Amino acid sequence: MSGSSRDDEQRDSRREGRFDELVGEAIEVELETGRRESTVEKAKRNLIVRIAIIVAGTFLVLLGFVFIVIPGPGLITIAAGLALLAIDVPFARRWLDKVQARLPAGDDGKVKPWVIIVSIGATIVFTAASLWFTFGRS
Repeated sequence: MSGSSRDDEQRDSRREGRFDELVGEAIEVELETGRRESTVEKAKRNLIVRIAIIVAGTFLVLLGFVFIVIPGPGLITIAAGLALLAIDVPFARRWLDKVQARLPAGDDGKVKPWVIIVSIGATIVFTAASLWFTFGRS
């Protein structure tokens, strides 16, 4: 066995050890909160769900910023992403309140259905037009 492959194996072993340590600490913190889980398996499942929610929320916020530049429901998409992030990320709740204040709302404070329908329709029409303009013209 060459020295290089032995070094690679040692490096991989150290990475796996650090990852296992990180996962163990995350599960310990989940159990300490006592909010949602009572066993290690429930803590692991909750940790995976939490990571998925944060990734999905971040994706929606970034997509919302793209929709601000191109035609699309930018603020609504950002609000949806921040709503997901607000479950576990404290600053997202404050940002969500600011975004919701900019959304057109009815008397009850909710987004009017026509705003959502028009936004989705505009997204479909402008995306189709962009794709046709880019790829459909000969």
